[in-house]
Order: sequence, then C-alpha cells, then structure tokens
Amino acid sequence: MTNASFSTLPLKTELLSTLDSLGYTSMTAIQQQSLPAVLEGKDVIGQGKTGSGKTATFALGLLSNLNVKRFRVQSLVLCPTRELADQVAKEIRTLARGIHNIKVLTLCGGMPMGPQIGSLEHGAHILVGTPGRILDHLTKDRINLDELNTLVLDEADRMLEMGFQEALIPSSLMHLKIAKPCCLARLFQKRSKLSPLTLCSSHRWLKWSPLTRRVRFAKSFTS
Repeated sequence: MTNASFSTLPLKTELLSTLDSLGYTSMTAIQQQSLPAVLEGKDVIGQGKTGSGKTATFALGLLSNLNVKRFRVQSLVLCPTRELADQVAKEIRTLARGIHNIKVLTLCGGMPMGPQIGSLEHGAHILVGTPGRILDHLTKDRINLDELNTLVLDEADRMLEMGFQEALIPSSLMHLKIAKPCCLARLFQKRSKLSPLTLCSSHRWLKWSPLTRRVRFAKSFTS
C-alpha cells in the first residue's frame, strides 16, 4: 500500500499545520485505512502493534469532531492504565496545540480525587482515563456526557483481560444513551485474534459477549 498524505483528508487546517510541523507527512497503514471512516463518523475497530499510529488516528478523529466553542465533554477515551492514559492525553494535546482553548482532562485511579473533582467543575472538552475512575465520577454525576460525540476504547482487549468488563459493560456505557450519534473507535493490541481492521456502520449500543471475550454491537436504537 502506497502511503497517502494527510492533506488528502478533510482535516482542519490547524491539524494539518501541526502534523506538518511535527514531520508527519504521510499516513501509516492503519491511519490510511481507518481515518477516512472515522472522519465520516463511522465506528472503527483497529488492530496494530505499538508505534503503528493508532493513538494519532483516534486523536485526529476526535479533534476533527470537536466544537471548541461548546465547553462540554465531547470525547471520552478509556485506557487500561494510568501510564497509557497519560501518554494518550499528551499526544492529543500535542496534536491539538494549533487549536486554541482545548482542554484535555486526565482522570485515573490511584490519583487524588479532590483535584479531579475541581477540574471537572471547571469543565473540559476531552476526557482520558481509566474505566474504574471514570465510572466513579459518572455514578456520582460529576461528568455530563449529553454532548459526547466520540468514544474510544484504547487497548480494549487489555482492559477486558484486566477485568474491567464490569466497569465497561454495561455500567459506564449505560450513560451513553445520548441524543446524538456517537462515533466509536476500538483499538486492540496486535496479539488479539482479529482481522487487521474492521469497519462498522454507526451503531449506538454495546453488548459484552463472554463466549468470544469481545465487545460486539447489539441492536442500535434511536432517540
């Protein structure tokens, strides 16, 4: 596959300028296959090894989908560990540096709750965190997802292997019965027994399948 340029995609001018300044001129394989679908608002399942460009893929997607003037949570990224959440948040901030006033908030277990509550009270556009801590904030109504448009499960296979299925399915996703379509990106590590990339048409609900140890789509619903 010939690597295509990011300029062939309908990305915001600020994002293209930032990519150019970072030396990112052409897309990796997973970016080339998945970004067009993500930018169209389709759900994506991606699989690739470390360094394949998965994080930049969903980061560019959620940043393209963001309305900066609406200071509400519009994107939620779930990660299995605090270390990965910090890395993801850092990359999102790097790619977003050309867009003014974007707030990315990291919410992870093992960190003091007080500062997180204070930050949530001040608002954010993008939340990145671990399932347990995100669920804790959700159940206490500290997070409002009414305007969520993008949900990312980063290293979803690892989260399930670590026993986060109770936090992921169905509890925290019960809060995603929102009025507008929500684009879902699920990124899996290379060892998962999945095809390299599967594109799905947009659905609105998830169901846990214990027999296959995978998250699968259930019947969608309309508001």
